[in-house]
Amino acid sequence: MLRIGAVAYAPYVVTIFEGLKRHFHQEGLPLDWVLYSNYDALVTAFVGGEVDLAWNGPLAYVKIRRALTEPCRVVAMRDIDVGFTTQFITQRDSAIQHIADLRDKRFAFGRRASVQAGLLAYHYLQEAGLRPNEDLFSSFHEEREATDQGDEAMVIDLVATGVYDAGAVSGNTLATMRAQGRLPEDRLRVFWQSPGYSHCCFTAQRRIDDATAQRITAAFLSMRYDNPEHRPVLEMEHCTAFVPGTTAGFDTLEKAAEAEGLLG
Repeated sequence: MLRIGAVAYAPYVVTIFEGLKRHFHQEGLPLDWVLYSNYDALVTAFVGGEVDLAWNGPLAYVKIRRALTEPCRVVAMRDIDVGFTTQFITQRDSAIQHIADLRDKRFAFGRRASVQAGLLAYHYLQEAGLRPNEDLFSSFHEEREATDQGDEAMVIDLVATGVYDAGAVSGNTLATMRAQGRLPEDRLRVFWQSPGYSHCCFTAQRRIDDATAQRITAAFLSMRYDNPEHRPVLEMEHCTAFVPGTTAGFDTLEKAAEAEGLLG
């Protein structure tokens, strides 16, 4: 019996993992699940061997691989988690064309804990030669007046309305809002995009043999959006398919997280 661990970030997580449990049983891979209150608890459980699989956020995966003598393996991801990007936006008629043009400008980050709109955005600015705390008039989501908007949606609004000159969002957020008709494309443009990197991932213990790991990957990949039994799980995961896992970009994330003292 395989045990998969995840974080209880919303009530519908139970529905997701009951759906995965049912599907894996049908694929001849008995599976049960356990939920944790936060990613640090999940990391501790995985490193301690309490679970065989983990549905990790990107920073949780980095913490796990640093803590293990034998590396874990990424067995699957959502389609949206491959080639994830951080993008910098500005007003369509702005003079900002390059990162260097941001000096002395107002810049909006997402949540400080956000990999794409906080941690990596900050890292990419530093990598380009800027000191965000000194060269920009910047703020994180938690430092601004609270609204009912999500952090990246707020960044888009702040930049579109001219309250900030530029900001950081993910390519996934831009694509989602564009598809929903909520992106003010007449007022915004992207002036910089990061290299693609991996985001959330299903991680397996190294003790799982190669044949079983391949069957786990195959079980995830066999879920189809046009299958009425599979579709609710995929929709609640905000994707249309699960795909093979990749570790692209995790070294960059580890470097950024280490610089900010987030890895202990």
